[in-house]
Amino acid sequence: MKVFRGLQHPGIAPASAITIGNFDGVHRGHQAMLALLKSEAQQRGVASVALTFEPHPRDYFAEMHQKPDLAPARVGTLRDKLSDLAKCGVDQTVVLPFNAALAGLSPQDFITKVLVQGLGARYVLVGDDFRFGKARAGDYALLDAAGEEQGFDVARMNSYEISYPHARRSSSLPPEGAQIALGRPGSDSHGLRVSSSLVREALGQGRMADAARLLGRPYCISGHVVHGRKLGRTLGFKTLNLRFAHWKPAASGIFVVLVHGLTDKPVQGVANLGVRPSLDPNDVNGGRVLLETHCLDWPAELGPEGAYGKIIRVELLHKLHDELKYDGLESLTRGIHQDCDDARAWLTTHASTRI
Repeated sequence: MKVFRGLQHPGIAPASAITIGNFDGVHRGHQAMLALLKSEAQQRGVASVALTFEPHPRDYFAEMHQKPDLAPARVGTLRDKLSDLAKCGVDQTVVLPFNAALAGLSPQDFITKVLVQGLGARYVLVGDDFRFGKARAGDYALLDAAGEEQGFDVARMNSYEISYPHARRSSSLPPEGAQIALGRPGSDSHGLRVSSSLVREALGQGRMADAARLLGRPYCISGHVVHGRKLGRTLGFKTLNLRFAHWKPAASGIFVVLVHGLTDKPVQGVANLGVRPSLDPNDVNGGRVLLETHCLDWPAELGPEGAYGKIIRVELLHKLHDELKYDGLESLTRGIHQDCDDARAWLTTHASTRI
């Protein structure tokens, strides 16, 4: 998959089948849409293109209005979004910077300048709640009419749903432990629309199995291993640090994990995703979000410094608890010991369980 930032690149396909979205998490609904897009692109002999935005539009408006609470928790980083889109088999992804110029485009200008002139639209596939253009004034009907005038096909895909029996239709997850199934709901079940918001809800509640069902895969975070304060090794718990700029993760807390990318086999571990409230906010991480992962059994072949610079993928299997604020390094060390013991116990109990 080729990735382009902006529209001014000679490598962008001259004719394309396009779908548009934030694709936060690239969940099962996104995957179904991308599969249909690929099929339609092949029938037309054009490239399949995912058009997305960075930052998330709601991040942009939250900053513009100086209301950080309006910014959504994010399921994935841009790195993980692009990786997941590539796995779905699209030919190209175009990442448009969401800024004042883009936010101010009228729906008709968005169609003409972005879809037609920028991407050579021959087919445009959108979701059933798609809105676009300044003040979200554009909708499917406007896009469809523009397609008739400017020579491209427009299609709308219904929501992808999960079902669970004996519950009322809702925009929230069923109670923990309820059995949910994928696909269209049957006569004795009610549909739950798969969405990034629903994935955020699952992650925010620490319901990792539900998040995995919605995503179609275990929830993972990837990045380069970077140097940190190196406090963990002084406490006897060497950690792999992934640092993220300007990311507000939907999940936070202490997790049982598998680490991919260190060796040819995944390594079991326990991880802290958050801002480490027990430590000085003025330390090297500056209070930013950090994913700190301790491998329960460090791979000897790496040596003490062999992980730095590697790109790893951390699979969050089970949440142990929220971040805790300890009153000192001694109590922090005891807490980490307990987390490691609990992680080993969970992994032993679920040794044959893979989502």
